[in-house]
This record gives sequence, C-alpha cells and structure tokens, in this order.
Amino acid sequence: MSEISCRLVVAQIENPEGLNFILGQSHFIKTVEDIHEAIVTAVPNAKFGLAFCESSGLALVRSTGTDAGLKELAERNALALGAGHLFVLFLRDVYPINVLNSIKTVPEVVTIFCASANPVQVVLAETDQGRGVLGIIDGVRTKGIEDAEGVAWRQGFLRQIGYKLGR
Repeated sequence: MSEISCRLVVAQIENPEGLNFILGQSHFIKTVEDIHEAIVTAVPNAKFGLAFCESSGLALVRSTGTDAGLKELAERNALALGAGHLFVLFLRDVYPINVLNSIKTVPEVVTIFCASANPVQVVLAETDQGRGVLGIIDGVRTKGIEDAEGVAWRQGFLRQIGYKLGR
C-alpha cells in the first residue's frame, strides 16, 4: 500500500439570494433526469436548477432545471466543489421539505448532506485522484437553549407559514 497525500479544502456555497438548496451525492449520470422528474412530480411548476458532478469519463457538470438562473447557479457551485457524484439543487418558491422524500427515493441517490437556506461551507478532502465531501458547516454555531419565548415563537412561525394548524 502506498501513502497518499490529502489536503483539506473548505468551499463556501455561492447563494447570493439566500435560496433553499439541497446538496447530496448520487452514483450515476441518470441522476440528473431522475431528480428532475422527482421534483416536478412532487411539485408541478417548481422552479429549480440542478447540477451533478460526473466522476468518470468526461467528468463534466451535467445539469437541468426549470429556471435558467438557478441552473447556472447550481452549475457554478457544482464546478467549484468539483467532488465526484455530488449534486447541487437550488429551489425558488419551493421548500426542501416539499421535495426531500421524493429525492431520497431516487434509486441512485446515496445521501443528502444538507438542505438549507443558511450560509453553508463544504469541507472537502482533495487527493491527486479528486475530491470528496467530508462534511457540511450549515449556518452559525449554536448560541444557547430555547426558552418558553423561543418555543412560542417557533410554534407561531410554523403556523404562520402553514406547516402546522391550530393555535
């Protein structure tokens, strides 16, 4: 066995509008079409851009979407991350909760690293062969524990945006 060197890279997700996005890993070029179908089946007329890092052959960023600007944003992020079989999905007027289960049922999807609108950094390992995701830094460091006022705010917010009924 030979020794392989590795360096750590931290990449910031480019998300100037604070859009919701999903970052995941898959294992086959078919991912692009299958995730597209999963999204439009779950949320007809969804606005999104999806990019996938092919990790063999031509090793291109493959992409699709229903919104040209979101597709370009996904492509830029995927190319900057450059990790094999990674996919980046940007959503407009759709929350990840609306499409996550559909995406998870796509046979070639291996994992979901993150679904967020927060500032996100991706921790990558880079070798001579390529890059792989080690982890995600999603948002900011935790600042404390929720109190009664925080509980009331959370419950009110969820009802305000229609995710919970009642009170």
